[in-house]
Amino acid sequence: MTDLELLSAWRAGDARAGEQLVARHWGVVSRFVRGKLGDDDGADLIAQTFLACVEAKDRIAGDDVRCYLLATARRRLADHWRRRARAPELDLARSSLADLQPGPATQLDRLQRTELLREGLARIPLDDQLALELQYFEGLSTAEIASVLDIPENTVRSRLSRARDKLRAQLAALATPDDAALADSQLDR
Repeated sequence: MTDLELLSAWRAGDARAGEQLVARHWGVVSRFVRGKLGDDDGADLIAQTFLACVEAKDRIAGDDVRCYLLATARRRLADHWRRRARAPELDLARSSLADLQPGPATQLDRLQRTELLREGLARIPLDDQLALELQYFEGLSTAEIASVLDIPENTVRSRLSRARDKLRAQLAALATPDDAALADSQLDR
């Protein structure tokens, strides 16, 4: 069954279809949210994301439920951070996780090479971090990232390029030259 068929069946009351759809996309949404909030706050936002999916079934374009879920999770995260910061005008293009609140991503051990990349990501603006994570961790195409972030594809390309530059600068600031080069090599595609 396609995602939209599962979603339609779920809305009609088929709990098994809902379980199948959630199982299909749980890992992606969970990684996306929990990497920024941890387990406690993340669970609620993940549930809100899937609830929004059910409520908005008729507004999902095509068969791209995954992109819809990630876009919804991004909006829920932004709302969460705005409430926490008590700043209704929070700018995700300028704020990082470290600016908002120390969390799991900002408390990583800087000396472990495998964790260095996440530490650097946590220190760049959230819009840049999200774009890189969608490309590298979730394997989304430029078109899919554009859909999730609600921006044109050309903007995605330039944002990814600038985000990689910002991340490289953070890696250089956080680590020895050898460790930074090793983490940077993970950005080559």
